[in-house]
Amino acid sequence: MSPEGGQLTYPRRPGDTVSAADRLAFESLRTLVLDAAYPCVMARSAFNTHRLRVATYGTLGSADNSALMCHDLYDFCNDFAAPVAQATSFIACFGNGSTSDEASFEAALWAQLQSLHDIDRRFHDWAPGVRSDPADPNFSFSIGGRAFFIIGMHPHAPRLARRTALPVMVFNLHEQFVAQKDAGKFDTIRDKIQVRDVRLQGHANPMSADFGARSSPRPGGWRLCSAARCQKRTT
Repeated sequence: MSPEGGQLTYPRRPGDTVSAADRLAFESLRTLVLDAAYPCVMARSAFNTHRLRVATYGTLGSADNSALMCHDLYDFCNDFAAPVAQATSFIACFGNGSTSDEASFEAALWAQLQSLHDIDRRFHDWAPGVRSDPADPNFSFSIGGRAFFIIGMHPHAPRLARRTALPVMVFNLHEQFVAQKDAGKFDTIRDKIQVRDVRLQGHANPMSADFGARSSPRPGGWRLCSAARCQKRTT
């Protein structure tokens, strides 16, 4: 991704140009996140420091997205090599009509993660330092051998800060939260986000109490759990 007129572009391969869909998705998210009332200061930091990628795909939950998403996420991991201490995110935007409510969005999100994992486990071990069982409090999704804290956003999200025009998955590198905790900054950042969230919606998001420590939403017995464990035995 490179600066262009003060904004960012995301060519997927050398010589590619940025699609109109990618540019529109980037500008829509940029407008949302940089609004003065938006609570997540880490998201604002990622946009302001150009430490992010934005790309568009088809219908959320479709296996047709997964090969290109893996390619893009692997490039993202290479571009932001470990260790990462600053806010750093990969944002995947999907076509409209793929979710109609919170439950359908959650199901589609986990279907997409499962499809990504089915490809990734052929090439990479699960990220060290996090668990592969989604029911475990120390679970983080792994791709390319890196751990990610994933946030879902969509048109019907109950939280105003998670409400977007299109379904969105935000892949935040888990190691940034570890670095913040090691530096003694995590609690201050979390508290600041909660205060801003109360101003926006009247009450804080309960999931932000352990922001960065576990992924949301969490599945009920999703098969990723067993697939992730099988991944460790599969070459």
